[in-house]
Amino acid sequence: MAPRGLSAEEKRVRLLEIFHETKDFFQLKELEKLGPKMKGIVSQTVKEVLQSLVDDGLVQADKIGSSNFFWSFPSQHGTMMQNRLNTVKQNQAAYKNQLTELQVAKETEKASRLETLERINALAKLSAAQKELSLLEKELGQYGACDPAVVEDKKRAVILAKEAAIRWTDNYAMLLSYFTRQFGVDPEEIRKHLGVDENYEDIL
Repeated sequence: MAPRGLSAEEKRVRLLEIFHETKDFFQLKELEKLGPKMKGIVSQTVKEVLQSLVDDGLVQADKIGSSNFFWSFPSQHGTMMQNRLNTVKQNQAAYKNQLTELQVAKETEKASRLETLERINALAKLSAAQKELSLLEKELGQYGACDPAVVEDKKRAVILAKEAAIRWTDNYAMLLSYFTRQFGVDPEEIRKHLGVDENYEDIL
């Protein structure tokens, strides 16, 4: 059976071991040779694994001249982990203080809101008023057509419709006059053809 390949995390651990065991500085090409030889890491994957270690702060990198050098010491890793631990502890202490302050504020607020008869009556009135408001809003919704805003919109629509009717009536009168004068057509014939009676101008 073929040997199982290394996982991404195993490659990271083994590449980091090269730094900690040798306590030396390396270039990428050197690590690509040492990876397969010392830790069984495929050379083509060394660059990607190395970059992940640099991104996580486990390996340091610096450019000297035209070359990039990489290094990592065990003490450096320990210091970084200790700093992280200290930060977590500080955050935990801050959160505990905040929680204590909130609990004190909660108890203070509860103490200032004693269940007096006056407060109970006020809450009962508030609840009744909210229910009544809900019922009135539902009832108002049933009479939406009588809403002042709706009525006003309908009034405006009627005015616009009347203005349009007058405008078209005027246009019809001018058209009728034109054909009567220019072609000597009997107005009655035009009305009959268009289906317009004599009372077309009576707009109320």
